[in-house]
Amino acid sequence: MRKTRSKDGTVIAFDRSGQGPGVILVAGSLQYRAFDQGMARLAQLLAPCFTVVSYDRRGRGDSTDTPPYSLEREVEDIEALIEEVGGSAFLCGISSGAALAMEAAIRLPGKVRKLAMYEPPYSDDPASRQSWKAYTRELEALLDAGRRGEAVALFMGLVGATGQQIDEVRHSPVWPLFESVAPTLAYDHIAILGAEAGVPAGRAAQVRVPALVMDGGASFPFMHVTALALAEAIPNARHLTLDGQTHEVTAEALAPVLVEFFSG
Repeated sequence: MRKTRSKDGTVIAFDRSGQGPGVILVAGSLQYRAFDQGMARLAQLLAPCFTVVSYDRRGRGDSTDTPPYSLEREVEDIEALIEEVGGSAFLCGISSGAALAMEAAIRLPGKVRKLAMYEPPYSDDPASRQSWKAYTRELEALLDAGRRGEAVALFMGLVGATGQQIDEVRHSPVWPLFESVAPTLAYDHIAILGAEAGVPAGRAAQVRVPALVMDGGASFPFMHVTALALAEAIPNARHLTLDGQTHEVTAEALAPVLVEFFSG
């Protein structure tokens, strides 16, 4: 494990592997190195071609946090990591991490070389946007009350877990790992994705680097619609559907696509 320091003094913990041009992997909600959901394997597969950084986003794992939270500060964390690999890098973000990576590409001109996004969870469906508003209101109330476990359960229910599945996880050894990073749900879902989580086409149009927007062929249908909309909005982007993949994309499916895109 290595550490770097962001502009506001926050310590960002990261793993670095491989050699070559830098690649920063930006994880989605609740994920961090101690609760890895494929980033370590993805880094391993990319390492023969790139210097790969997988890190704990602020407020997670071995990274510290400095309130109040702002999206700008999270982008500064990525900037600090880019400096660790030579001053420029490719970015790959997954789920809400893809939305953060897009912001970094916009806000760090000259430092982000290319942008890869897998299933940023935006949706322009009116019913989905209303459901998201209700979810973020309840999430904020639970976190304000210090009810971290209930906040995690709320999120798990949002993404399709049944009551029985949530109860099983509550009684498993991983539950404290979830609860420890519960406050960061507000970072991803309120500050980054926004109150309604609609597709930010206007914002996406400001991306000035080559971009690849991906979705999984076996994922939620709205992810495909969203990926197409973002690929159309970004001036120099292409879209790709990974056959058979769900929202939990496998490293084996994603790595060769990233190698081709970043090397091209």
